[in-house]
Amino acid sequence: MDIVQTINSHLRKVPAWPLYIVGFVPAGFYFYWAVTNQLGADPLKALEFQLGIWALQLLIAGLLVTPLRNLLNLNLLKYRRAIGLLAFFYTCLHLLTYLWLDQQWGWEAILKDVTKRPYIIIGMIAFLCLVPLAVTSNNASIRRLGAAGWKKLHKLVYLIAVLGAVHYLLLVKAWPLEPFVYLGIVLILLGYRFLRLQRRRVAA
Repeated sequence: MDIVQTINSHLRKVPAWPLYIVGFVPAGFYFYWAVTNQLGADPLKALEFQLGIWALQLLIAGLLVTPLRNLLNLNLLKYRRAIGLLAFFYTCLHLLTYLWLDQQWGWEAILKDVTKRPYIIIGMIAFLCLVPLAVTSNNASIRRLGAAGWKKLHKLVYLIAVLGAVHYLLLVKAWPLEPFVYLGIVLILLGYRFLRLQRRRVAA
């Protein structure tokens, strides 16, 4: 038995629910560090930023599940829903930090940001697209929508990942390497999916 088969064998014994507990831990630490002024000169902005980074990383992790299965035979499918919901959780915390702690529910300033800052507009669109995916991430929704309809709806995750990466890229002013790396990874994953679909069509 090779190493991937061994990993799959062990993973079959591990349920998905502990992933939620583990996934909540970083958020707790970041909030604690923010409250105790351990996140630098501007802990609020650092908290908002880190929560957004975690959301983007989890979105990318969810997109990696299928390529890992196809290319390496590593089966993480049963964890994909938890990863997606954790991405939504961190996105909500990222947004709430901005609305509540940063802007203190000042809707005039918020609306000004939404209409004048492209990265906020893109982030809001990504969040609105993510909501229906989170709401339908359950077996009842799969039965109600049908497998084909559910899969079609959840293809929005590719658009959301691109929007999230672009949101990050436009947020930073100096344009360091990191946001380009995230955007590059998302585009590679999209390209992989596109090529796979093209091969299926040719084979058919």
